[in-house]
Amino acid sequence: MNKSCSNNNTNLPIQTQLAVRDILAIAVEHTPAQRAVVVFDQQCELAMLLTNAYRHCLPAAEVIDFDAVAADQILATLATLNAFDLVVLIQSTNFRLDAYRLRVELFKRQIKVIEHPHLARMNGVEIDYYIDSLAYDPAYFRTVGRALKERIDRASYAIVNSGEGALLHFDSPLESAKLNIGDYAGMANIGGQFPIGEVFTEARELEAVHGRVRIFVFGDINFCVDKPSQPITLVIAKGHVIGTENSTPEFDLVLDKIREVEGEIWLREFGFGLNRAFTAERTVNDIGTFERMCGIHLSLGAKHGTYNKPQIRRADARYHVDVFAATETVSLDDEIVYRDGAWVV
Repeated sequence: MNKSCSNNNTNLPIQTQLAVRDILAIAVEHTPAQRAVVVFDQQCELAMLLTNAYRHCLPAAEVIDFDAVAADQILATLATLNAFDLVVLIQSTNFRLDAYRLRVELFKRQIKVIEHPHLARMNGVEIDYYIDSLAYDPAYFRTVGRALKERIDRASYAIVNSGEGALLHFDSPLESAKLNIGDYAGMANIGGQFPIGEVFTEARELEAVHGRVRIFVFGDINFCVDKPSQPITLVIAKGHVIGTENSTPEFDLVLDKIREVEGEIWLREFGFGLNRAFTAERTVNDIGTFERMCGIHLSLGAKHGTYNKPQIRRADARYHVDVFAATETVSLDDEIVYRDGAWVV
């Protein structure tokens, strides 16, 4: 990946403004009748680019430099907001306001949140990819996302073919899929972490997952993208990772950390990424951002707060490590829903 510290794309400011405009108007449906507060820092190029775009698109917003204002003053400003007002968080790392879990607390008050965290992890050409990923195409995200959810929710089994004979079998119906497609109608919370583009589920019976899957990217212990020189094969039995082929020391370290705390390695999340700005060739360093990549991602470790499983105590579940399948096809029942790098629903 390109790690240069500057970006020469002179169209980026306008492109960023257009993406932010559509996120505000279409995805979170912000209007001038609602207040907006933008909290930002200036610690990286991408944070400054986004801040300028939100300033342009939200001329009436109160804009706060996180590093120049005391935490209690920021909290006091946010405390004056009403339901359906908007908070935008532009973070080179991740804002810490004592024990205050900012997005969660704002959601409790029905405040809309747009969060851009860990921006300092992305530089050079990755900035282009990130801004591309913010472009909001509601016809694509909402049509494909809902079609995938409909098929996931009625599927009795699924198969991920990641090439070279590696087939991962979900011999179980899947949990009711959750959508992250920029459509918040009927949802408790409006907004979340951007970029968006994902439908996710997991097997209702975790032990029914078995087979082999080749992964081309995994999240390392620093939550950054690690792309080994060749795909790593995971061997799965009864919902657990029981072996690997072509592993690396960095991936072994991830597995060792999970085993040390949890004793075994569950495979849980079954994620259907929709964001076409990210591919096997177009990667960014932040694993939470790359998670939206168009294709399949899975999670290793017992932690997956969306779905409860009787054999996993939530208090004991510590790890959720994203890994990305070198996907050739995905089948739900007898229907192929992904091939040639795209969803075909």
